[in-house]
Amino acid sequence: MATIAWVIVQRLIRLRARPRGVHLVTDEITAALPELARMRAGLASVFLRHTSAALAINENADPTVRQDATAWLDRVAPEGLHYAHDDEGDDDMPAHLKALMVGPSLTIPISDGRLAFGTWQGVWLIEARDQGGVREVLATLMGD
Repeated sequence: MATIAWVIVQRLIRLRARPRGVHLVTDEITAALPELARMRAGLASVFLRHTSAALAINENADPTVRQDATAWLDRVAPEGLHYAHDDEGDDDMPAHLKALMVGPSLTIPISDGRLAFGTWQGVWLIEARDQGGVREVLATLMGD
């Protein structure tokens, strides 16, 4: 029986600052993980280290999907409802609610040196603040 050597790589990725909205960040994440190309099979865990933004997997081709998702999130968690928590401005609590609905982490299969997305899938950063700044993603690759 052959022995499989598992490799674990962990890297902190700093995503450039973006305005409020839904942004495709797949290329930015994969560019920071050159070890991915050498993995035949495994898992990638990506964890966003913030409470006012989120990660999701969704449409990677048509930007109107991201526009519609942004508009929907703004309707579901609107500004101006007199939230008790408003320490950092009107977009503070709505940003936390959006992050709560979507979540901070993803697990993605690795196959033949790439993230094994379906044809139209990519990683979204949901920036819920008007000026959230640089966002940190802790990526962990586990595979052979």
